[in-house]
Amino acid sequence: MSETSGPNATINDCEDCVAPAEAFSVIANETRLSILEALWKAPERPVSFSELRREVDMRDSAQFNYHLKQLTDHFVASTDDGYEFRQAGKKVVRAVLAGTFNEHPEMGPFETDSTCAACGAALHAYYADEMLAIACSECEKNHGEYPFPPGGLNDRTREEILDAFNQRVRHLHCLAADGVCPECNGRMKTAVTHDDEDYLGLEVRVDHECEQCRHRLYSAVGLSLLDQSDVVTFHRDHGVDLCTKPYWDLPWCVSDEYTTVRSEDPWRIRIEIPLDDEVLAVTLDGELDVLEMERETAPSAAEDATAT
Repeated sequence: MSETSGPNATINDCEDCVAPAEAFSVIANETRLSILEALWKAPERPVSFSELRREVDMRDSAQFNYHLKQLTDHFVASTDDGYEFRQAGKKVVRAVLAGTFNEHPEMGPFETDSTCAACGAALHAYYADEMLAIACSECEKNHGEYPFPPGGLNDRTREEILDAFNQRVRHLHCLAADGVCPECNGRMKTAVTHDDEDYLGLEVRVDHECEQCRHRLYSAVGLSLLDQSDVVTFHRDHGVDLCTKPYWDLPWCVSDEYTTVRSEDPWRIRIEIPLDDEVLAVTLDGELDVLEMERETAPSAAEDATAT
């Protein structure tokens, strides 16, 4: 394949790349999808021509060869030992397995074991349009709504679906904070917003947007601290496994009640994380980098009353 070189090369500079419309037309054929599926299920790869044809169960060798050639170079690679996937071919099969192309299930709402960070009522989960959402049954506060492929519902109980969703949301935001779009791997830009729009019930929030595909993620500022080592250690010291605890059970991850904007130019944002008799205070900049970290004794009820 002919490719351009240099730091500013883009997909539009590729001389041999297939136009998106042509690429989709290539795989819009039952036989070709069957070939990709047979290649996926093969115990070992590369797979020979005869083995692939046998798995697809096509008697006409010439006709099978025609369809295989349509896939070759862009979705399948031909080697001396047989046929192997190219990355595009793997993505097609994974998208089919995930149900992205052909499944449109709905689920819920169903009750979770968690309570609302705003009012304490029961939280419910529901699934529609390939999005899973967690929301309050009383005040309707949104605790997060994110893409979740239909395949993630297969062979899982509701509890297991919520566990998988929790880990997926953490992964999505971790990639976004690192500047990588979880959808297309393009460059993700991060911005802190402080306004009266009250989106997601937040006046202070983090906006992630991909410069390439325009995919967006929004969250409370605290969500960016879920994998921060000192924050994880602080919770471990209090007997809490932060790595598995649902993010919607952590008020500082879904609310800005514990968030204070110290300044906007430059950004200085303080997140207070209370646990038992301690508070971990974390100060972040506009890039969500940690500037300061303090462990403090939590004020007693009497002190709170005096301050009030």
